Amino acid sequence: MLDALLVVQANLAGSYDALGRSEQAANLYRDVYSGRLKLNGMENEHTLIAANNYASSLRNLKRFKEARSLLRKTIPVARRVLGDSHEITLRMRWVYAETFYKADAATLDDLREAVTTLEDTDRIARRVLGSAHPLAKIIGNNLRLARAVLQAATEK
Repeated sequence: MLDALLVVQANLAGSYDALGRSEQAANLYRDVYSGRLKLNGMENEHTLIAANNYASSLRNLKRFKEARSLLRKTIPVARRVLGDSHEITLRMRWVYAETFYKADAATLDDLREAVTTLEDTDRIARRVLGSAHPLAKIIGNNLRLARAVLQAATEK
């Protein structure tokens, strides 16, 4: 019963997101993540998906430090449980990198970390998914953007 409720809440959060109601979406994604932790524990694919959805919503709200903090806890679990080449792990690493290079107060070290993370993630995504896969394209585009932001910052 609780599993079904969490699925419905996640779907509702996605609908809120699509309607531009980002704060409400983030609150629901947080509740789903919390519920998944209680129901399934951290080392569960559904929990890791919920964590990524919550982190993505925080990123969309420009709450980069919160998203980064969550992903620092969950990416190692995803890598251990699902592997480096799993789509959820790749998505988490992409969102993590975005929390660095999209932040207004990003330092050069932050930008370098974003580029390094995206280079590794892009390489894995292209190898595992193929360069035509939509996720691989998104990661590649983010890598180009992160490199451009880093280059602009080093030229200042």
